[in-house]
Amino acid sequence: MNIRVKDSQLRIAVVGGGIVGTCCALCLQLDGNNVTIIDQNGPGTGCSSGNAGQIVTSYCVPLGLPGIIKQVPRMLMDPLGPLTIRWQYLPYLMPWLLRFVQSSSVERVERIADALYELNKDAVKTFDPLIKLAKAEHLLVAKGRLDVYQSGHEFDKAQYKFNLLRNRGVRVELLNSKQITELEPELNEKCQYGAFCPDVVHTTNPLQLTQLLAKAFQENGGSILREKVNDFQLKSTGVPSIKTNISDHTFDKIVIAAGAFSRPFAAKLGNKVPLDTERGYHVMLPHSGIHLNRTIVHGDRYFGMTPMQEGLRLAGTVELASVNASPNYARADNLLNAAKGVLPSLSDKGATQWMGCRPSMPDSLPVISQSPVHESVFFAFGHGHLGLTAAATTGKIITDLIAERPPHININPFKIDRF
Repeated sequence: MNIRVKDSQLRIAVVGGGIVGTCCALCLQLDGNNVTIIDQNGPGTGCSSGNAGQIVTSYCVPLGLPGIIKQVPRMLMDPLGPLTIRWQYLPYLMPWLLRFVQSSSVERVERIADALYELNKDAVKTFDPLIKLAKAEHLLVAKGRLDVYQSGHEFDKAQYKFNLLRNRGVRVELLNSKQITELEPELNEKCQYGAFCPDVVHTTNPLQLTQLLAKAFQENGGSILREKVNDFQLKSTGVPSIKTNISDHTFDKIVIAAGAFSRPFAAKLGNKVPLDTERGYHVMLPHSGIHLNRTIVHGDRYFGMTPMQEGLRLAGTVELASVNASPNYARADNLLNAAKGVLPSLSDKGATQWMGCRPSMPDSLPVISQSPVHESVFFAFGHGHLGLTAAATTGKIITDLIAERPPHININPFKIDRF
């Protein structure tokens, strides 16, 4: 893939070097712009390094589904549940939680699912040219995703989710225990019910994937500044300046793609946004003694088990708490215990734990938008569990917006001022 030649290059800063920011920067560069990534820790080192590694083509199921309000008391009482809220954070979280519940009506969920489907329907196809440019093909495995259930009750509840997918043309194959074992012999007989999504791809190293994309970006002339962004200034001409702990930098356009840390940046630029934090945990098992062929999702506890270069990763759960709250690694222990329930020979020798902050919007739709306040500012954050899935498509949309080309999908559902 060649960089497009323009008569005049725009100087563009992308604040944030996670998978979304890196894809935005690479897409903008390929469109002929002079692009700089600013991230104090370097590309891929935040939440993008610890995810379950899935590129879930066409995925369109929001976090908040009909009936979620009935589960709130249980969320408050069970600190180890798949979805939990820290009591101390509840007063601060209430505005987000009210919008979350409002977004879980049947009518709203259908509209949200339509928007997510349009965003993610070509996820792998859109990623392909970036993957090839980065020479990262070896990091992708195209063997689908298997959701397994021990509980018939939980499997019955999941039919709503599967129907949301099927009604939009997503392939979902329901399986019995024999068919599950044929796909994944290591799973025990407790996995009575399953759903197979054949179009899902996973990466065996999310951190390396982002770093290879960033390397390609640099090799094509892009700059990466390991600096902390402190403030912004917009001159009377509209030209933005970024103040870091090192220097002041002037650009023609700014893209805020700082994941869970985007909210204060957006506020400094005049845009209030109901972004909050879904804290996720993972356990890395370098000597698991288990061979899995693909990502398996434990449907009863809702976390992923993904085979990676460094071992088996157990990743997932949602904990609604401040980005500054201390980790509750008992949640990671809970993942391990649940995994042992379906993988009896699983070894935890050498296990390590991790916690990261997903950027979460109450309606499960990311912000992919030009600022309504400053025409030189653009936003790309709030992807929740779908940052890796939607990263390349988000980069493509942001590139079209900055080039003043109409995006290939309707982006009204993703505008920053939709609330």
